[in-house]
Amino acid sequence: MLTVGKDAAGVERLLSSGRLKCPVCGQRLGGWGHARPRVIRGEGGNRWRLRPRRAMCSGCRRTHVLLPVSVLARRADAVTVIGAALAGAATGLGHRKIAERLDRPAATVRGWLRRFASRAGALRSAFTGLLREVDADPLMPGPAGSPLADAVAAVLAAAVAVARRWQPAVFMVSPWELAAAVTSAQLLAGGTAADLTNTGCPW
Repeated sequence: MLTVGKDAAGVERLLSSGRLKCPVCGQRLGGWGHARPRVIRGEGGNRWRLRPRRAMCSGCRRTHVLLPVSVLARRADAVTVIGAALAGAATGLGHRKIAERLDRPAATVRGWLRRFASRAGALRSAFTGLLREVDADPLMPGPAGSPLADAVAAVLAAAVAVARRWQPAVFMVSPWELAAAVTSAQLLAGGTAADLTNTGCPW
């Protein structure tokens, strides 16, 4: 799984120019059809059909799905919607109130919050590390009141530092799209590890 930009034409240009590399062996990726299409639910009731590009490595021959930074792996909602839920929880809102505000099922929102909270410590550590990596004199976020809130604060602080370093390249990328990019769409993946595998300005 790799995260790429939002523009399908731009992804094709990256593939044709050989600028996308296999995360396993580092060799060039080439186009290899498409993954299964799905409908993504965005903000304000917007929906769109996503048919992710698939690529094959010229070296190890493994295939990879290329997901845009606007989505997470195995999630039907845009990452900005999920991020809004996480930000709401960080301020103390319960999952039912958040679900009402976002017009999403309460069980869906509860699942997002539980998964994020289950790996909040690892995510906080990973995004704090990213903050230190991109900012020589970072303003570190203080305690936010809960492990989940601490992790959200780390994501937002890292996004500010990345935007300062790489503007204007990332000025159109939200903090949660950044989080999707650097985690290779695995922000809500299972397990307690949190590896940031896409930190070379993949957006």
